[in-house]
Amino acid sequence: MHYSSILTDVIKVADEASTRVLHIYQSDFKVSYKEDESPITAADVASHEIIVKGLRNISRDIPILSEEGAQATWEERRHWRRFWLVDPIDGTKEFTQRTGEFTVNIALIEDGEPVMGVVTAPALKEAFWGIKGEGAHKRDRTGRIHGIQVAEPQATRRVVASKNHLNDETRAFIETLGPHNTIQAGSSLKFCRIAEGHADIYHAWGPPASGTQRQHTLYCLRLAVM
Repeated sequence: MHYSSILTDVIKVADEASTRVLHIYQSDFKVSYKEDESPITAADVASHEIIVKGLRNISRDIPILSEEGAQATWEERRHWRRFWLVDPIDGTKEFTQRTGEFTVNIALIEDGEPVMGVVTAPALKEAFWGIKGEGAHKRDRTGRIHGIQVAEPQATRRVVASKNHLNDETRAFIETLGPHNTIQAGSSLKFCRIAEGHADIYHAWGPPASGTQRQHTLYCLRLAVM
């Protein structure tokens, strides 16, 4: 598959979902909670539905694994050579707290490796995407598109930390780094800040994530170094 041939369509799907998410974000939305006590809103569901419909129009033969969709069993997924990995809204806490630092995330996974990823930040009017072996790009709030890359090592490390999950273990790790500056960011924006060279390190210490969350984190990390 030539990933660049479908990248524009995937970005359009992410943008369509982002527009709907932003509309709900600016309204008087309600917050519900899933069994694991994580928050969910109408924006999560709407984004999921738009993305699934859009991706099926792009490629009906590629299965979709979404944070808000019905989860296929491991026995079924273990045979998937290629699949879409979707988090309709990463950073629902940031969404409900109206910080603006939430993202819409779509990735294409092939043979266990992320080969293409698109991340949009609807409220910040930013978008990021990358293709394995072809580098990564950012579209800023003015609509300008430019290439991005990770920064060269610096004497003073720039550590990006989660606004909602900065616990004692993470603080202790950060203190071991020596001279550093701390940059706070929510959702997958942490990885995007590394990808564009605005931060150097992200460390997370917490309870085990779900299978979908682990895979989502993996693709964000790989996007940062594409």
